[in-house]
Amino acid sequence: MSDKKRIEIEFPINASPSFLYQYISAPDSLGEWFADNVNSRGQIYTFIWNDSEEVAKRIGQKSDVFTRFKWEEDDEKETFFEFRIQVDALTKDVSLIVVDFADDDEVDETKMFWENKISDLKHVIGG
Repeated sequence: MSDKKRIEIEFPINASPSFLYQYISAPDSLGEWFADNVNSRGQIYTFIWNDSEEVAKRIGQKSDVFTRFKWEEDDEKETFFEFRIQVDALTKDVSLIVVDFADDDEVDETKMFWENKISDLKHVIGG
């Protein structure tokens, strides 16, 4: 069992699921808001920020629904980060759910990180 705490944050997004999906799955689009640059080779994604690189494996995806990644250096089996698109059945409002894991003393920092990143995403897509 993981010692990390699961974090799930919902962000309303003014975009269609298929349009939004491009931005949570395609390396070029992820490079517009999530990292400075993103390269992929098959299921392995390299996220580049300034002079540092982090490697993650895409461990799950469903078109227009979700993409899930696992950081290469993360040894805990149960941890990952995921972008999930949710559409309200009644209103058709679209939300992006971000799932991540953090140590107890890093939960607030992790939430702030995602709030900033999703703000960048909204700015890029106009949503």
